[in-house]
Amino acid sequence: MKPTSERVIADLKEFKALTSDERGAQRVAWGPVWRTAREWFQKKLKEELQLGTTRDGAGNLWATLPGKSKKSIVIGSHLDSVPGGGWLDGCLGVITGLEVLRRAKAAGTPPLTIHLVDWADEEGARFGRSLMGSAASAGALDARKELGHLVDRNGIKLPDALAENGIQLDEMSSAQKYFEDLDAEAYLELHIEQGPVLESIKKPAGVVLGTMGVERHNLRFVGQAAHSGAAPIHLRKDAFLAAADFALATRAISVRYSGKTPKTRVVATCGVVKVEPNFVTAVPGSTEISIDLRALDGKVLKKMLADSKKAAAKAAKRFQVKVSWSPLLHITPRPFDPTLMGFVRESIKEVVGTAPELPSGPLHDAAEMAAVVPTAMLFAQSSPGISHTKLEDTPIPALDKSIRAFLLTVDRTLQHLA
Repeated sequence: MKPTSERVIADLKEFKALTSDERGAQRVAWGPVWRTAREWFQKKLKEELQLGTTRDGAGNLWATLPGKSKKSIVIGSHLDSVPGGGWLDGCLGVITGLEVLRRAKAAGTPPLTIHLVDWADEEGARFGRSLMGSAASAGALDARKELGHLVDRNGIKLPDALAENGIQLDEMSSAQKYFEDLDAEAYLELHIEQGPVLESIKKPAGVVLGTMGVERHNLRFVGQAAHSGAAPIHLRKDAFLAAADFALATRAISVRYSGKTPKTRVVATCGVVKVEPNFVTAVPGSTEISIDLRALDGKVLKKMLADSKKAAAKAAKRFQVKVSWSPLLHITPRPFDPTLMGFVRESIKEVVGTAPELPSGPLHDAAEMAAVVPTAMLFAQSSPGISHTKLEDTPIPALDKSIRAFLLTVDRTLQHLA
């Protein structure tokens, strides 16, 4: 059966109309619009495929099309969004998965069982913990330790928000056994790139090499607050200037370690700066600054972190302040399965002609899955190369080609595993 994208694109437009407003997508996990999104998805499965859904202990929503074998492949992504997000972020993969089930059922009984999953709270937009559902399924989440203390901006505790959706914190670990019982042989995900690489090279789709490892830390430079008029420049202990010097060094580190190929590209970002006392006539006595380092090569990431620590110490000495580090997040690089990436590559070439390769700087549910099952991803071009905003888009021709290439990838994977 030749893969087509018309039904998927029509579903995506219908879904956008239901779950977005003038500010963008509003499918924030555990909230009312997200529940509406899931109800729409469940209705599609029931009316078109006569398939029900089950929900595991972490809130992940599963649909299953039985095959000739209990061994299975899993197709997944997420229906949740950030507030004011894009119309395709996450839901492209889930709704294309719906088309996978349609095609497989129309063709008869598939050789393997096919599971389609909408992962719960991939974005972490409300409580700050991304990849919540997929991490639970992979056995990488200590729910009580990591989630029990989290509170949203309105003062609502995460355990209370979970309970509102029928999820109990202490039962989330059961999602791991649920996943293990699926006997999964492969995990495949279609997602928008969320960045400018494919658009810049004028390609509609790309093979994802893996997700970058992450080193995220908070630094605090402490000097001495002083009156801006009374304190001579050479006697100041300016914490902000030390942080600013460190931020410029951080950029230099990213330039130094970035290679010429997509596989060797790295990034480094200082995204948060908090200055005290924070008024116009005061020399800053303390400054907090964040650093986020990402690379696909774990050895390179380690070197970047070491260089960052040297840069921070140098900046502190130059401006006569002290510096301390607090770790925020450590994620190892997650390269994807070479065999499955080969199927993605062949499928994109069949549809497009060439198949560019690139790493994923953003994290995805596929990053958690890669630790427990052979995994691959296909990226669709993002235009204008940005995401987590209502401006996020993918031109329809690129969307069409990406969807068709992904459906071919599923076909190749099923044939291989059968």
